[in-house]
Amino acid sequence: MARKFLYAFAVLIFLVIAAALTFRLYGDQLMRIALVPSAAFEALPGVGARDYAKPGMWLARPDKPGNPAHWTPPGYKPTVKPRAAMFYIHPTSYLERARWNAPLDDKIANDRAALFLRGQATAFNESAAIWAPRYRQATFGAFLTGQKEAQLALDLAYGDVAAAFDSFLTQIGPDQPIILAGHSQGALHLMRLLRERVAGKPLAKRIVAAWVIGWPISRSADLPALGLPECRTADQAGCILSWQSFAEPADPTLIVDSYNASTGMSGKPRKGTAMLCTNPITGTPNATAPASANLGTLVPSKDMGTATIVAGGLPARCDPRGFLLIGPPPAQIDKYVLPGNNYHVFDYSLFWANVRADAARRLAAFEAR
Repeated sequence: MARKFLYAFAVLIFLVIAAALTFRLYGDQLMRIALVPSAAFEALPGVGARDYAKPGMWLARPDKPGNPAHWTPPGYKPTVKPRAAMFYIHPTSYLERARWNAPLDDKIANDRAALFLRGQATAFNESAAIWAPRYRQATFGAFLTGQKEAQLALDLAYGDVAAAFDSFLTQIGPDQPIILAGHSQGALHLMRLLRERVAGKPLAKRIVAAWVIGWPISRSADLPALGLPECRTADQAGCILSWQSFAEPADPTLIVDSYNASTGMSGKPRKGTAMLCTNPITGTPNATAPASANLGTLVPSKDMGTATIVAGGLPARCDPRGFLLIGPPPAQIDKYVLPGNNYHVFDYSLFWANVRADAARRLAAFEAR
């Protein structure tokens, strides 16, 4: 499986383009015709927690043969005795317009999701046993339209995520620390999961931290409803981290426009509110860090067949708007960058080694409480 680890960056060019358009309520007319489903929304039967007791419903779980979550670049190894359990929600990997939601057995979508998992969730495999469910994700055309079917598709996808999470809780230890992580569509579902399953519940005390990456979080319109504060210090546990990566000069107009037109998880408008920006190098908000402090970026080989860690290559700083800036476009990653110098698809891999160290540090802080 590791042989084509970053093949996703080559074969998922449409996903990369879609990520740039994620925050738009109305896309270009041609894009809508090409990508927004023309079929009627199908109200499919719900999937329950019992369904997720089946190993086949998971992209990754500790007992899965050939588990993609066990991949590491040279010089790193997954732990053999994980102290925490991690619930990871992958980004959009379904491209079709024949349906609003991906079938659970769609091999192409599942293979793509596994590739994303290797580039993102593996950063946590030193600290946690990783669980990543298959779910009937909304097709990425759902992010290009304001049709009611789009929200119905997202609701269906979230229903699967919630059921998987309920099953996850029954299958791990009753007191085991929990790490939460997601990206893009997965981060959107994770925000709702935090609001509905964690906020105000005893479970909140078991959360080591939540990495809600590649989706904007309003400090005033979202964060109060999520049940955890933002991470203010590098050794804080029970908190939320979030960032959106751009090289300079950055043009996040697409994100800002949609953000200002949207409503937060608290029901309040997001317009004009500050976005949460965690610097993944320092593990603190609104911070600046030099390239020398970057422990390692996950960089693909020229043939896209493998990946290695390159340390000290990229700086990072949170700008006043709440976006994470990485300086001039990095030479080691020169493909599949989105309009406006948006490095959305690389949000985790730009700081893979720092995310790994951050997870270990927060887990140690959690266990020391």
